[in-house]
Amino acid sequence: MHHEHHLKSSDTIRDIVIGMSDGLTVPFALAAGLSGAVNSSGIVVTAGIAEIVAGSIAMGLGGFLAGKTESDHYTSELKREYEEIERVPEQEKAEVKEVFANFGLSAALQTQIADEMAKDKDKWVDFMMKYELGLEEPEANRATQSAITIGISYIVGGIIPLSPYFFVADSQRALYYSCAITMVCLFVFGFFKSKVTGQPAVTGALKVLFIGALAAAAAFVMAKLINGGKI
Repeated sequence: MHHEHHLKSSDTIRDIVIGMSDGLTVPFALAAGLSGAVNSSGIVVTAGIAEIVAGSIAMGLGGFLAGKTESDHYTSELKREYEEIERVPEQEKAEVKEVFANFGLSAALQTQIADEMAKDKDKWVDFMMKYELGLEEPEANRATQSAITIGISYIVGGIIPLSPYFFVADSQRALYYSCAITMVCLFVFGFFKSKVTGQPAVTGALKVLFIGALAAAAAFVMAKLINGGKI
């Protein structure tokens, strides 16, 4: 028996990926940069927590606005489609025919389908939204759910590189532990992210690992240079 395997990446998974990507990378780079400038882990922890709080709010708000914009756009287009099937029904039927013409159906069959579809305005509009405009109806409370998911994912991701600084007083030594823990987490996260999106898992994991390491290294080197220390 033939079984088809298709990727079904939900909006929630996408939000987790967005939040975790920045959550792992930005606080890690901040902690690395501060470790290059100060010796106290307490300062790194204070600045890191402040960044995580601010970053999670900013990311969550961005997710909320994106979800709200998507919902408002769908509602606006839905209203416009209902108005058009009332005002210019023949033009809308022609657009239905055009969709099926692209599938190679005969002109007679196109007309028959368009006439049948026109008998139910709701199904007609739903068809036009999906196949003419390529729009799917957003889930209820999508904007709020997106904001919460992204915000929490950012916090979880941000705590990981910051965690060694809670237990090791010297920031330089804490950075070594932070690098080890975060590198592993970046690789694992990149691996599963690539799996979910249907990309080569190992290659995707290495890309995520490289980006995180590059950001942290750049922040550390810059902090050292600004403070006149040796790298």
